[in-house]
Amino acid sequence: MFMLLLRVAQALLALGVLISTAFVANQYDSTWRGGSPSEVNFLLFCSVWTLVLALPYLVFSYRVVPETAHKFGIFAAEFVTMVFWFGGFIALAVYTTNFLGCSAPVCQAAQAATALGAIEWVLFMVTTVMSVLHLWRTRRSSDPRPAPEMQARTAV
Repeated sequence: MFMLLLRVAQALLALGVLISTAFVANQYDSTWRGGSPSEVNFLLFCSVWTLVLALPYLVFSYRVVPETAHKFGIFAAEFVTMVFWFGGFIALAVYTTNFLGCSAPVCQAAQAATALGAIEWVLFMVTTVMSVLHLWRTRRSSDPRPAPEMQARTAV
């Protein structure tokens, strides 16, 4: 149940980042006609990556295709997603330092996306650490299955 709550929180935060970075990218495109900054685009990519690839694999691979839920595959998905979120929120945080004192909605949306991205990184760091702990506990085992506590189960 704990993992299911973590996955729901990760999905909701990724959706929040998707909405706020899409707003920022749209405002840049419609206002300055030069396209949005790469920092905004990368955080937008992070949210799409999380919602379309990472979370569906991490949540549904256990039930739908259990052969794909390998413990190293779970670790790889968690780790790559964690690194993406770290790079994305740091890049946008550095970019938004130019917005200090800015009260325009686009500035506030970029700052909100940065804050949500930082929280998302923390959540993925927690699940990555859980995956690493499982790898450490089963390092001598040839069993490729992921830890039962990593499954986002609704019933026991």
